[in-house]
Amino acid sequence: MTRPTITEIRPHIRSYAELTSLEVELAKDRASLLVLPVGACEQHGDGLPLGTDNIRAAHVARAVVDRLTVLDERAGGDQGRAFVLPGIDYGVSPHHRFLPGTINIGPQLFIDLVASVVHQLADAGFDRLLVITGHGGNLAALGVIQQSLLATHPDFVFAYAPVSALATEATAALPRTEISGHCGESETSQMLAIDESLVDTDHLNPGATRLDDLDPRARLSRTKSPSTAVTFDRYADNGVLGDPRTATATAGEGILGEVVDRLVAYCQELQRL
Repeated sequence: MTRPTITEIRPHIRSYAELTSLEVELAKDRASLLVLPVGACEQHGDGLPLGTDNIRAAHVARAVVDRLTVLDERAGGDQGRAFVLPGIDYGVSPHHRFLPGTINIGPQLFIDLVASVVHQLADAGFDRLLVITGHGGNLAALGVIQQSLLATHPDFVFAYAPVSALATEATAALPRTEISGHCGESETSQMLAIDESLVDTDHLNPGATRLDDLDPRARLSRTKSPSTAVTFDRYADNGVLGDPRTATATAGEGILGEVVDRLVAYCQELQRL
């Protein structure tokens, strides 16, 4: 039996998982961009959910794809479509393993999982993909995947980006303590902007805020380069870096807006390749 063919993908579809098999073939033939959100399931202090990194990555991925779809429609379909892949909600989190709730799959399993997804997409005929990670602990593993793809699929364009680190201007405007980062001012602001009902504001408590309060090894780990690492329970009992009590939804909207703007601009360049 000859399979039917189609000439258009339903315009409201933004998710890869919502495409039909016929639409997938068309998306592949039109060199659609795929966006893969990845995160972690790990402790985020006493006030943020364990899935904070997944929630932020998924939110940004959908916002980027929504914006690209609107731009494509305005361009009369000449820019190209983009779709959000089902996310990977577990990540590289050994540094959080001593704090409640963390599920760490380790770097090798994470690499194998993401690489398997990408290899299958590449072998099926897709040629470009952006990973958006809400968890900084995944970045080194994503770099390994990127390099390995140059050996196995050199024509496949594999890009990856963090979330918070892209918002340099909005983050610089935050009232931050000397130590700031994990479940601190920025992440908490983002979560308030995405869905404040997911934030237990009554239990937003500061963690490590001053370098002088850390033991020597923990303090050394805050040096960006050369780099060393410690488990986060060595920073603070609650695993928090910074003071999330100063976070606001308005600040989070600014951070997320800057992140989405930068990623959309980058994705437009990807689509032109």
